[in-house]
Amino acid sequence: MTDDRYDAILARARAHALDYLHALPTRRVGSTASRDELIAAFRTPLAQDGESPESVIDLLAAQALRGATACNSPRYFGFVIGGATPVSLAADWLVSTWDQNAGIYVISPMVAVMEEVAGDWLLDLFDLPRESGVGFVTGCQMANLTCLAAARHGVLRRVGWDVEADGLQGAPRINVVASAESHITIDVALRYLGMGTKCVQRVESDAQGRMKPDKLRALLDTLEGPTIVCAQAGNVNTGAFDPLREIGEACNAKGAWLHVDGAFGLWARTSANARTRDLADGIELADSWATDAHKWLNVPYDSGVALVKSREDHRAAMTSSAAYLIQTQGAERDAVDWVPDFSRRARGVPVYANLRALGRAGVADLVDRLCARARQMAAGLAEEQGVQILNDVVLNQVLVRFGDDDEMTRRVVSGVQEDGTCWLSGTNWQGKAAMRISVSNWATSGEDAERSVAAIRAVWKKIRG
Repeated sequence: MTDDRYDAILARARAHALDYLHALPTRRVGSTASRDELIAAFRTPLAQDGESPESVIDLLAAQALRGATACNSPRYFGFVIGGATPVSLAADWLVSTWDQNAGIYVISPMVAVMEEVAGDWLLDLFDLPRESGVGFVTGCQMANLTCLAAARHGVLRRVGWDVEADGLQGAPRINVVASAESHITIDVALRYLGMGTKCVQRVESDAQGRMKPDKLRALLDTLEGPTIVCAQAGNVNTGAFDPLREIGEACNAKGAWLHVDGAFGLWARTSANARTRDLADGIELADSWATDAHKWLNVPYDSGVALVKSREDHRAAMTSSAAYLIQTQGAERDAVDWVPDFSRRARGVPVYANLRALGRAGVADLVDRLCARARQMAAGLAEEQGVQILNDVVLNQVLVRFGDDDEMTRRVVSGVQEDGTCWLSGTNWQGKAAMRISVSNWATSGEDAERSVAAIRAVWKKIRG
């Protein structure tokens, strides 16, 4: 006898999913429904006896085209958001089907091995120390937290303090140094770790948002005791990289732990273009690295990766144990030793699937194509009168200003969102309003870029009058 309760409902969900995916290339990118309209569609008294599974799935699917922003559209350029490749989406469906708790090896040997192999592949692709620890987390927020937890453990261990056992009360004070342009997730991680944000000493950055290494060296000369330096590979606005080799050498000379936030910039290491790879020159000198897979690798949300050179510091900062657990004592890998959470989705599986399907050349092509699309959009917009590109387009980020005026720039951003051809967001860069274009989707073609540029220029011309 077979259990056919899954058959009809999964077939229905598949049909709805395909309808949604097939509409992506042509549909309006932004959502159209208001909060009130969505509340009206979803809010109802919870029924005593429930509703049919089919009607629930139909309701969800019916609201998606009007209520969901098409973040996986090839013309979505907001924030830094990739779109799941077909193989990674299919792998993620299998992850839900298997419903594995990936916390320890004994629960799911298959997932543990896939994540171990995927971690090895990533270290090889990024050309980072192969002995490094790897943890699959929700995103770069938790990747930064994991790496900085390892850093906190490591720098205090060197001075004889066990922070996991004794906490921070009475511990030697840790110096934390970061760029003036560091991402907010660094600050949040420091809050979660009990070090706070007032401990951060900021280093001046240049016009592209790169940390000035001479200013860092001067600051390090004034510091004594445990020190953590946070650098950046890929500024969230400009895409610029801190001068990582100089920073790494300065940190190594002073015995400081260097952490690199490479949410999307770390993927420059996989490029076939020497100029792009050289942006991250010296990154291997760091002690830890954080990145996202749901950005440039284009796997489904949520998927971040924490990498730490010292496996001992990484494991000591994360591991937990209990009498009821069956934890490995051998070569098998327990994920709980490398990440903050225990019960967790097998998020390393789509990473494994996508890497295996793409191979080295496919990953390099993905990175290089999107860099080319960013340059294409920047060039197309720069041809228009009154349009200024504010950054050196070295990666996949483009900052645009219209009429050298804050209000006009914000109006263009709003007008483009309303038009619906593409979707992008605004930002504030060094005191000026700007449009921020992030090209992160595997499916974005030259035609998508051209069509989006035309729509942006048309909105600007209308506003300019």
